[in-house]
Amino acid sequence: MWRELRPAIVVLVALTAITGLVYPLAITGIAGLVFPYQAQGSLIERDGHIIGSVLIGQNFTSGKYFHGRPSATTAPDPNDASKTVAAPYNAANSGGSNLAPSNKALIDRVQGDVDKLKHDNPSTPVPADLVTTSASGLDPDISPEAALFQVPRVAKARNLAENRVRQLVVDHIEDRFIGVLGEPRVNVLKLNLALDDLSAG
Repeated sequence: MWRELRPAIVVLVALTAITGLVYPLAITGIAGLVFPYQAQGSLIERDGHIIGSVLIGQNFTSGKYFHGRPSATTAPDPNDASKTVAAPYNAANSGGSNLAPSNKALIDRVQGDVDKLKHDNPSTPVPADLVTTSASGLDPDISPEAALFQVPRVAKARNLAENRVRQLVVDHIEDRFIGVLGEPRVNVLKLNLALDDLSAG
């Protein structure tokens, strides 16, 4: 019996070492050499401080900034560990709300967001991605329409001409990957950093 078990154990140990240790370390090393920026999390640094990643959204709430998609991520309630509280863009708890389209809480939240956004820009239809959450709750991008919708509010809050802010949005539209995959998009963090630079200039 040992003669039959021994080869199986040797193969198990060898494959575990190769696929669980050697392969991941080799791929991590190669990625660090070939794509160092991406391998380190696509982090953005300003004045020696890391301010975010282009891969994970942030909760911008000031009227002076473009806002991303709503996030349904949560965190443990500090007052009661058996409950959770809203924690937008919590990468430790990525996920959607899982509320059905017929759920009253979801309908009320979306309608409230639509009403608030219409107050900022009453003449333009509200883009869906400004009132709906993504599956991950961490989406760093919005549609060009969602960014352009926010131009009047941001321009007014920063005392900038709308056409300058609109051109900034247009300059930050990223096309489909290799012209085929995905949809045109705007990275909110990159756009807001460029907006800060524009305002300072």
